[in-house]
Amino acid sequence: MLTITHTHEAGTIIEGTAKGDGTAAILKANRWRWGRSISAWYVPNSRDRLPQHHVITRTAAALEAAGFELETLQLDMTTRSTAEVEAAKAERQAARVDALDAKAERKTSRANELWQKHERDVASLPEGGEPIKIGHHSERRHRNAIDKAHNSARRGIDALHEAEEAARRAEAAAHTTSARYNPVTVANRIEKIAADIRRWERQIDADVYDAETGYRPATEEQKAKRAAHYAPRLDEMRDQLAYWQQVRDDQIASGQATGYSPETVKKGDAVKIRGTWYKVARANAKTVSVETPYSWTDRSPWAEVQDHRAATSGS
Repeated sequence: MLTITHTHEAGTIIEGTAKGDGTAAILKANRWRWGRSISAWYVPNSRDRLPQHHVITRTAAALEAAGFELETLQLDMTTRSTAEVEAAKAERQAARVDALDAKAERKTSRANELWQKHERDVASLPEGGEPIKIGHHSERRHRNAIDKAHNSARRGIDALHEAEEAARRAEAAAHTTSARYNPVTVANRIEKIAADIRRWERQIDADVYDAETGYRPATEEQKAKRAAHYAPRLDEMRDQLAYWQQVRDDQIASGQATGYSPETVKKGDAVKIRGTWYKVARANAKTVSVETPYSWTDRSPWAEVQDHRAATSGS
């Protein structure tokens, strides 16, 4: 008996599968993955999101067609606030950093042990680089000692590489949350969410295609039906937009981010972008165009403007 469940916090999971029961091939074909930490199959990127109904219904149909009995689809449409989602992400990331730090420490300790073993193996070789005495009773012992030192060196080097990789992953993970809240990244995320909201809102009022008459305006009833259908996703995105807009407002207030715009920057002014000063050619609504040594101008989002100097009179 299989059960597919979805919650905003845990994502989409299927319960009741067993190794070798034939479900793995079906789930893999429908883009599910096995979660070793949760000992269950799950839909990737389904955590902190509304359920992907097309994936769930397609999977359920494939399982039933293969003879599996599906008990229920328990899909919880309740969503957590963006603030709760972000706090949970930060907590999971902190736990991941701790785990990777511990792994790097274990790998480094193991590498040190193996390298010390190699140094002992080298110390057991004849002093002064004495050559192998072919045919002498010591030949086999000498060759074995060389092989032993060579193998322990290889194991030590491999362990050192593993330790370095574990340390690199731990270092990268430690910066994940801060990178997510980078002022430019936050500003870009706000633009994307706002664009997605406008796109979904346009879908509500979009024309309807009729095979005989072509496109025609949607009726009020059709618009109301669409609005009800898109409401959960739009509510979720609007909450995200409000959260990230507040984050950006706080960053601007604290001086962590700049808030330059066409209201504060004019043609002829100078702006600093990625560490270099440029003369402003145009102050657009979403971007600033700057002069270059060539025949064209470059554009950058306002969030990338690090500093500003107003043009002096006569310049």
